[in-house]
Amino acid sequence: MVRHHLAARGIRDPVVLGAMRSVPREAFLPPELEEFAYADAPLPIERGQTISQPYIVALMTAAAALRPGDRALEVGTGSGYAAAILARIAHEVYTIERHEELARGAAERLARLGIANVSVLHGDGTLGWPEHAPYDAIIVAAGGPKVPEALLEQLAPGGRLVIPVGEGRSVQRLLRVTRAADGRLHEEELGDVRFVPLIGAQGWMAEPIEWNGRPSQPLSRPATLAHLVREVAEPLVSIDDQDLGVLLDRLSTSRLVLIGEATHGTSEFYRMRARITQELIRTREFTIVAVEADWPDAHRVTRYVQALQDGHRPEESAFARFPTWMWRNHETWTFIEWLRGFNAKVREPARRAGFYGLDLYSLFTSIRAVLEYLERVDPPAARLARERYSCLTPWQADPRAYARAAISGRYRVCETEAVAMLRDMLRRELEYAERDGERFLDAVQNARLIADAERYYRAMYYGASESWNQRDRHMFDTLERLIAFRGPSSKAIVWAHNSHLGDARATDMGHSGELNVGQLMRQQFGADAVNIGFTTHTGTVTAASEWDGPPERKHVRSSMPGSYERVFHDTGVRQFLLPLAREAAVADALAGPHLERAIGVLYVPRTERQSHYFYAKLADQFDFVIHVDETRAVEPLERSAGWEAGEMAETYPFGL
Repeated sequence: MVRHHLAARGIRDPVVLGAMRSVPREAFLPPELEEFAYADAPLPIERGQTISQPYIVALMTAAAALRPGDRALEVGTGSGYAAAILARIAHEVYTIERHEELARGAAERLARLGIANVSVLHGDGTLGWPEHAPYDAIIVAAGGPKVPEALLEQLAPGGRLVIPVGEGRSVQRLLRVTRAADGRLHEEELGDVRFVPLIGAQGWMAEPIEWNGRPSQPLSRPATLAHLVREVAEPLVSIDDQDLGVLLDRLSTSRLVLIGEATHGTSEFYRMRARITQELIRTREFTIVAVEADWPDAHRVTRYVQALQDGHRPEESAFARFPTWMWRNHETWTFIEWLRGFNAKVREPARRAGFYGLDLYSLFTSIRAVLEYLERVDPPAARLARERYSCLTPWQADPRAYARAAISGRYRVCETEAVAMLRDMLRRELEYAERDGERFLDAVQNARLIADAERYYRAMYYGASESWNQRDRHMFDTLERLIAFRGPSSKAIVWAHNSHLGDARATDMGHSGELNVGQLMRQQFGADAVNIGFTTHTGTVTAASEWDGPPERKHVRSSMPGSYERVFHDTGVRQFLLPLAREAAVADALAGPHLERAIGVLYVPRTERQSHYFYAKLADQFDFVIHVDETRAVEPLERSAGWEAGEMAETYPFGL
C-alpha cells in the first residue's frame, strides 16, 4: 500500500510514510472488510460513515506538516484509523466524533493497540475542542460549506488547518489554511476531494433521521393531502380586517399563547402576530408580551408603553445590536405605539400590558443596568457588584473570547462571582422590592441574565445542543418569573421563531438532544399553553448574508417538493389558518416527519436544502399553523443599501 498507492502517487514525507506503515488498517474495519484493508479506497463503517482511503489520509497528514512535539486536533474520528496515524507523529492528538457509537468504538480500538496519546470526544467537531487549544495542526475529515470560525480561532500561530470545503455535500476543494506569526491567515487549494458532510453548528444541518427506527419518507399523495388541507383550512382574507373570533374563542381558555414565525424578517408574520396579540390584550386580558429579544432593550419599551417615569421613546437606541431589523422595524414599532395608546386608557396599572425580552445576549448591558440600580438603592452593594463583575468586564467587546479563555484554562471562570451577586440581591428582595417592584424586577432579571449568559457562552464550546438548551431554558425561566411577578391570574403571549416555540420533541433537532421553550411550556402548563406556527411558500425576506452583516431584502425561493410548505401552496388558498389540534384527519395526514423550512437572521438560498430545512412532525409541533403563500420583507427602521437594492450574495450558514 505504501509503496504503490502512496509513494508512487507523490507522498514523499518519510515521517508520514513511516506512520502509514506502522498502523494496521484492518484493526479499524469490520471483520467482513478486512481483506480490503490495503486497497486504496474508502470503506463503509457504522452509522453510514466511511474510513477514508489511505492516500487521502496520507495526503491530509502531509499537508498538515505534522511533526513530533505537535498538538493535533482531528474532526471526524470515524473508526479511529486516521487518529492512529496522527498519533504516530504528534505528541498529543485530540479527536472529535459526532456519533457516540463511533467515538466509543474508536477509543476501544486505540486502547487495544496501546495508542495512549489520543483523546476521543463525542461532540460537535465544528466547534473544536477549546480546552486543549491552540493546535499546531487541525485536520477535518468531512466536507463543510466553509471553514468553521471556531476551528480558525483554535489554530496556533504557525498552525495548519486542512479541510474539504464546497457549496455542495458531495465534491469539495481541499484547503490548507495557515496562520502566520502575525495572526493573518493564508489559504491554499490542494485539489478536489469527496468527503461525507461536516454536520454541526458551523457546518451543514443534520441529515434526515430515523423516527421509531424508520427513516423519514417523502410525502405520500401530496395532491390528495393538499385537497384535505383545503377542506378544513379557514381562509384569512385580510390581516388588518380579518374577524379573529373563531381563533380567539379557541384561545379563550389558554393562559399562554406562543406565536412563532418561520423567518425573522417577514412582514405578514409580524403583522398577524401583532393583530392576534392586540385582540388578546383588548378582549382576553393578557398583560405580558414576551419576545425573543434582549431584556434591557425590551424593558425600556415596557417603561415607554406603560408611561412610567423615564419611559422615553426607545426607538432611537433600543435593539442596537445585530440583527437590528428583527425589532427595529416599522411593523414592531406600529404595535408598540398601539400598546402605549391602549395602556393610556387603562386606569389600573396592573392591567397595563408590558413588553419583555426573554433572550440572554445582553451580558454587559445587563451588568451596567445592575450597577446603575444598586448605585441608586444601595451604594455599598454597588461597590461589591463592581468588584465581582470585574472578572467579566475585560471581555465586554467579545464575550466569546472570555469563554475561550476560561475553558482553555488561560483565565478563571467567573461563574462564582455572577451567582454570588444574584444571591445577594435575592436575599435582599423584600428591602429592594418595597422601594420599586418594577425596577427590582428589572435589576434582578439582569442579574439572573448575567449568571445564565456566563454559563451560555462557556456552553457554546461544548456543543450546539448544550448552548441551545441553556438559552431556551433561560427564556422559559424568564417567562415563568414574569408570570409570577404579574400575579396568579396573569396571561402571557410569546413572540419567537418557530424553532423556539414549536415543540422540539416533534423535530429532528429534538431527537439530537435539543429542547425548546415550546416543549417546556407544554410539559409545565399542558393545555393552558397553545402554540401557533407560521409558514410561507415564496416572496421576500429581510435577512443578512453573514453574521453582523447589513439587512438585505432577499428573494425567498419556492418551497421544496415534499415539504409542508409545498403542500400548503398546492391548496391554492393564498393565506389560511389550519387548526391541527382539533382536526384529527389532517393531523394524521400531516403526521410526517416531513421537511419544514426555517429562515433565521441569515438566509443562504444557494444551500437552501442544507441550511434551511429540517424534518418535523407538524401536527405534534403546533396546535395551529398560519400559512401565507407569498410574503414580503419587514421594513427596517434604517434601510441599508443592500435592503434597498434587493438580494445580494450569500456567504454564511443560517442562524436562528
